[in-house]
Amino acid sequence: MTRTRVMASTKATPKFSYIARQPILNSDRVTIGYELLFRDGPNNSFPEIDPEKATSQLLSDHFLSTHYHTLGGKLGFVNFPYHSLVNMIPTVFPTNSLVIEVLETCPPSVELLTSIRHMHKQGYKIALDDFIPSKEWNAFLPYVSVIKFDLRQTSVDIAKQFMARTKQFNIEFLAEKIETYDEFQKAKAAGFTLFQGYFFARPEILQHQSLDPSFLTLIQLCKEVAKDQLDYPALEAIISRDLSMSYKLLSFVNASASVSSKIQNFKQAIVYLGEQRLRRFISIVAIASAQKSKPHALYTLSIQRARFCELLWQRAKKRDNSIEQGAAFLTGMFSLLDSLLDQPLENILQQMPIDSAIKLALLQHKGTLGEILDLAIGYETADWAHVSHLADKLAITHADVISSYDDAIEWADVLMDMNL
Repeated sequence: MTRTRVMASTKATPKFSYIARQPILNSDRVTIGYELLFRDGPNNSFPEIDPEKATSQLLSDHFLSTHYHTLGGKLGFVNFPYHSLVNMIPTVFPTNSLVIEVLETCPPSVELLTSIRHMHKQGYKIALDDFIPSKEWNAFLPYVSVIKFDLRQTSVDIAKQFMARTKQFNIEFLAEKIETYDEFQKAKAAGFTLFQGYFFARPEILQHQSLDPSFLTLIQLCKEVAKDQLDYPALEAIISRDLSMSYKLLSFVNASASVSSKIQNFKQAIVYLGEQRLRRFISIVAIASAQKSKPHALYTLSIQRARFCELLWQRAKKRDNSIEQGAAFLTGMFSLLDSLLDQPLENILQQMPIDSAIKLALLQHKGTLGEILDLAIGYETADWAHVSHLADKLAITHADVISSYDDAIEWADVLMDMNL
């Protein structure tokens, strides 16, 4: 099977990450923190992008790497969509520098309340963004540190009445969209203690060159965190080979106030995070690094084929046992790299230190791995005569081929739901 593709220019061009930050001030006009707003370019406006993707990109590029440059020791107010909150994504980050903003689009469900209660117990500050009073949110109030009123949507008088009714809670109130000195004075007189708006400062665009982990690193890490039991030495080995992932991990861990002394190596960092936070850390980076130009189905197919090849290799009674078990997984995964990276497969493989058996399988479809890859592709394209021939040659029962494919689909769906 031969594929021909016009090779794109290989000249590297810098990739930049953008963020807007708008100061949040106290009654004395002293900046106590910044609301961090995702941007995909130098234009100071929110792009058309999925909110979950925007949050992951912001967190990956700024909280996981340029944390101190972005915040300067102040609080970071970050918008979290519903699924990020119920999946406890904010708990990856240190409690001392993050204020978790619950977007106004989030429904006040029991599931959300459970997550908010848990994060509050861990020491996180919770803010309700663009809040409009309603009885459905009353159960959340004991766990909320800040409530933000958009004074273009809710009048100062209505906000003042709500503040009077909730004095028993230890909540600070933030007035958004302050645009004049008179509005600032009225909000302060009403009881607001935090302020944000164009009267103080417009959002400031910050730009820095972004570091994205390699596609290979992300796939290997996603595979590892999908396991029931994490293999810490394997994770350490993968992360240590990728500069950008290494940088994000160490920068992130050392930004935590609970670290009394600087963590110097990846093993310490991984152990410090623990299983849950490590899974979420990798999920955030994986989401943020997914190429926007590629359809979701292509990523799903690459992971599904990788697992299908791995299962076929395990069930083949006639195979080259000198090949490591993980080679079949990588063969399936790498078989779509030309489509994912828009480069000829031969050129991509020249840059990768992978086993010769994998290269032979990918480029010439030879050897045990080549036969397994052909079997997988034949099944995907319903070439049943070819599937039957290869299954017999590898001594894989037809029932095992079918069950391997079904298992691979289920495995890929679970992994993609977790990470992408």
